[in-house]
Amino acid sequence: MAEKQPAAAGSPPQSDKDGLTTHESVVDGLVVVSVSGTVDMLTAPGLAESLDSALAKKANGLIVDLSSVDFLGSAGISVLMKTRDTLGDSTPFCVVADGPTTHRPLTLLGINEMMSLCRTLDDAVSKLTDG
Repeated sequence: MAEKQPAAAGSPPQSDKDGLTTHESVVDGLVVVSVSGTVDMLTAPGLAESLDSALAKKANGLIVDLSSVDFLGSAGISVLMKTRDTLGDSTPFCVVADGPTTHRPLTLLGINEMMSLCRTLDDAVSKLTDG
């Protein structure tokens, strides 16, 4: 099991009044942004802000954990694609998506062929740390 470490002292979850919560942590040198709630056109800017903050850390890689997301709309998928494009090949990137709410829309749209998808956080950490 991956060792989870706090990202920084005083880094509480960021809540959005519209139902999105993000939390940043560090696991094996990778920044993990855990997302819960609804990711739609109202909350996608909050997700983008959280991911921009994580990117500023210049970590060994970035994982977006969507395990606790109740709804993933096209605006949220666009934020993930923009993040992948921003990172390019320079920084390893993986999205944790499991179940009909997240994994299904990402695979139906072919997003899984444009970025790494994993079913669990442990799988994502292994994938990014093992090369």
